[in-house]
Amino acid sequence: MKQVFIIDPIAGLDPGHDTSVALMEAAQLAGHEVWITTMQQLSIIHSQAWAVVQPVTLVPVILQEDQWLREPVWFSLGDSSLRPLTEFDVVWMRPDPPVNTAYLYATYILDRLATTKTQVINHPQGIRSANEKMYALQFTEVIPTTIVSQSKTQIREFVQAQGTAVLKPLGGKGGEGILFLSAGDRNLNSMIEISTERGQLPVMVQEYLPAAQAGDKRIILLDGEPIGAVNRIPTGDEFRGNMATGGRVANVEITARDQEICQAVGAILRRDGLVFVGIDVIGGYLTEVNVTSPTGMREIDRLSGTRLGKTVMAWLEKDYRQR
Repeated sequence: MKQVFIIDPIAGLDPGHDTSVALMEAAQLAGHEVWITTMQQLSIIHSQAWAVVQPVTLVPVILQEDQWLREPVWFSLGDSSLRPLTEFDVVWMRPDPPVNTAYLYATYILDRLATTKTQVINHPQGIRSANEKMYALQFTEVIPTTIVSQSKTQIREFVQAQGTAVLKPLGGKGGEGILFLSAGDRNLNSMIEISTERGQLPVMVQEYLPAAQAGDKRIILLDGEPIGAVNRIPTGDEFRGNMATGGRVANVEITARDQEICQAVGAILRRDGLVFVGIDVIGGYLTEVNVTSPTGMREIDRLSGTRLGKTVMAWLEKDYRQR
């Protein structure tokens, strides 16, 4: 198979952490051709999706003394060429958020592959429909009490009713801009004004789950089924468990409640073409559905001894044979 990964510039990726690198390594080890490109190198020519692509060869990381070790020079690139994306069997759409105008335009370009045999992961229309905060709201039976609003009055009333709450920008990633709100905080009005840009942007506000101090569980789903999980635990005075904010990671089991949540979301993910997804679970509640560039594979593999990339490639090969 030939796979192309639309990623952020490869030199800026961390091979010991980034799931995109783990997937590329797994594809290479499975004998597939691995190519890379960026959103800025996509185009439409004669009504087809094209990209300037480069073949990449990776030096896989090695697990030693509970950490991934990388070579100083861990990738090499071949010559760039402009090619139709229909030459590839799989196109991975994995730049980091925000899902801004450039990102949306890239998904429109990838829409040109909808009637071809090339599979896009995740489906561009699915990405557009699945804001990583808002998408979870359809699963009312498994989410915490939540509102979405730009109204200072509504947000204040919600916080006062809950006592404490968590405010999340709708377009953030890695815990960026998430705030802990308390009804008695004299800065509450200012925090709401800054986050909503003085009432111009809606934000998500959820009841604060005290279980967050015990960890924010990331579960990786493949075609709607859970394949691995990692717990992200806040450190120091930080209330966020995201790895990007310094949260430490620990091995964790997928519980019966987690399975219920996965079952609740799995069929909808498959319907929307969201093949590779990371959901966040705190205290038995679904808080987010991550569809753009969900991460956590390296940490899961390191802590649990799995090789999730191998699982993903086996699924892709089976799916390819059945197409």
